[in-house]
Amino acid sequence: MTTRAPQFPGAPVVRREARDKVTGTARYAADHAPADCLYAWTVPATVAAGRVTAVRAVDALAVPGVHSVLTHDNAPELQEPDDPILAVLQDDRVPHHGWPVALVIAESLEAARTGAGELHVEYERDAYDVTLTDDHPGLYTPEEANGGHPAVRVRGDVERALAGASVQIDATYRMVALHNHPMEPHAATAVWEDGHLTVHDSSQGATKVRDSLAQAFGLDPDRITVVSEHVGGGFGSKGTTRPQGVLAAMAARHTGRPVKLAFPRAQLAEVVGHRAPTIQRVRLGADLDGVLTAVSHEIVTQTSTIKEFVEQAAVPARVMYASPHSRTAHRVTALDVPSPSWMRAPGEASGMYALESAMDELASALGLDPVELRLRNEPETEPDSGRPFSSRGLAACLRDGAARFGWHDRDPRPAARQEGRWLMGTGVASATYPVLVSRSTASAHAARDGALRIAVNATDIGTGARTVLAQIAADALGVAPEAVRVDIGSTDLPVAPLAGGSSGTASWGWAVHKAATALAARLAEHRPLPADGITTTADTEEETGEEPPYARHAFGAHFAETAVDAVTGEVRVRRLLGVYAAGRILNARTARSQFTGGMVMGIGMALTEDCGIDPDFGDFTAKDLASYHVPVCADTADIQAHWIEEDDRHLNPMGSKGIGEIGIVGTAAAIGNAVRHATGARLRALPLTPDTLLPYLL
Repeated sequence: MTTRAPQFPGAPVVRREARDKVTGTARYAADHAPADCLYAWTVPATVAAGRVTAVRAVDALAVPGVHSVLTHDNAPELQEPDDPILAVLQDDRVPHHGWPVALVIAESLEAARTGAGELHVEYERDAYDVTLTDDHPGLYTPEEANGGHPAVRVRGDVERALAGASVQIDATYRMVALHNHPMEPHAATAVWEDGHLTVHDSSQGATKVRDSLAQAFGLDPDRITVVSEHVGGGFGSKGTTRPQGVLAAMAARHTGRPVKLAFPRAQLAEVVGHRAPTIQRVRLGADLDGVLTAVSHEIVTQTSTIKEFVEQAAVPARVMYASPHSRTAHRVTALDVPSPSWMRAPGEASGMYALESAMDELASALGLDPVELRLRNEPETEPDSGRPFSSRGLAACLRDGAARFGWHDRDPRPAARQEGRWLMGTGVASATYPVLVSRSTASAHAARDGALRIAVNATDIGTGARTVLAQIAADALGVAPEAVRVDIGSTDLPVAPLAGGSSGTASWGWAVHKAATALAARLAEHRPLPADGITTTADTEEETGEEPPYARHAFGAHFAETAVDAVTGEVRVRRLLGVYAAGRILNARTARSQFTGGMVMGIGMALTEDCGIDPDFGDFTAKDLASYHVPVCADTADIQAHWIEEDDRHLNPMGSKGIGEIGIVGTAAAIGNAVRHATGARLRALPLTPDTLLPYLL
């Protein structure tokens, strides 16, 4: 057993699977090729609403190598799934453009794709509605928004407080639909063998996929194994079970052979969720010193006709700033569109764009420094619940970030600084994300030869989970991280929650820490070890089932410097700085990668990612990376992430908070505020593309 000093906490340990990934030996869902494997290609609906009246497969079946075609007429019948989006090929209904209406199965990927192109589908078209407006007649107030948050929360008398405020801001901010587009498309390889289903799935949680498949196919979960060993990103789109696993399993059952399916990039936008567009009205009231007296944040968004999903964009306003009067509300309408879902920091990313833009507008109206405005409105307790914060490092992040960025040297006047044709500006925005944790189990084993093994059905979606879990176990066992083997990503391992909500490390790490601590105690009592070694197990049901008496959140501050081309309207981000208060940082290397990755996504949200719905055809207008522009290296010249030391004893044994999502939360607002400072023009709709800016520059 290796006993040299452990590298924990915070050591920048290199991820253990890094070489496997860069050399191509890490196997993803579509890399598994069982013998006699077939390939499947989905055929999406080309109408926005209606039903399939005929599928003519003669030409498709004539393509060499095509094995069969599945439609609602011959596909295996499913039980009612736990998510309506999984009820594919079960009837003739078309709820939105892109809904799978057929599956072509062939001996090769090329034959399946060609066969899909030869399939002829006829439809009966229905009237449809795909356009979100702030006065849509179908708007209603739901009971809850995503995450179980009440749709409406009210404190005091907002309208009276706003009417009596010395300074008022009333602004509406708009965001288009955004798409997750992970590097690895959603894929699955399915095999039935002696009544047991094995699926290699591109998922953020193998346990959730197994349970969904068990429900859909009417099987005992013990008869299903789901493996998600390596996952090439997800950003929330793989957090719930997606149709690829269901379709692959249906095809494998129908043909009696293994089947592999990977959604092509152009189909992802319509079948794997997206960040819903929002129309957000923010009203702020303050006295002449900048102290808030009223906060109102009202959200209008859309869901699908398949199921209700409400982006909880008003929820951050319940956390951020002190005010005696507050109203936060969500309204939603069901349209003939694909079902929205989770995308990195759902609710917080979109809601904080609007709130932090409005705070910048308030600072301008008051003639007050935007950092100082935020500091003057720091709450003593969480505004909505009244609970004390377990820790709240926002003020420290703002002060530290301002010092690092050189904020106080700026000329506060808008459009006052120019370098040749470039208009220069700086902006700031706060960030927050809740501390979430779920029940998890894990096991720890010490073999007689000294080998140490941790087992937990965690999922590494590119975050470095294997490495951090090894560090947590190594710290508890008093060994070096490389002495600990970590097995993750299979339902044959101890049950664990999905990778989502920035909760993975806290949830899995708590169970791993508990199991490893118990193992360390057992090892101290047993010398020599028995022949079969010692195994300990842990379950955090009791610890995570308790309602915490504290409001637990991570916080951050984003600072941006932008340059706007006065001739073309192009916006470049010259500098982007994030400072975070996220508890104890467990691995400096992987943490910095998560923070900066979120900030890069925030750049895309602010400047490049743009996707509407074509009202004539009902489909998304940007379906691939040629038309849906994500940031590239040239867009991200100088990005820095730092964090403050934060000792929070009310979290978990590691003292950690989630870090996977907070990096995106305030970035778009900071960039938008910097563009306003550079140009003097306040644009309230994202993205800030050259065509939207040019009218203000001519």
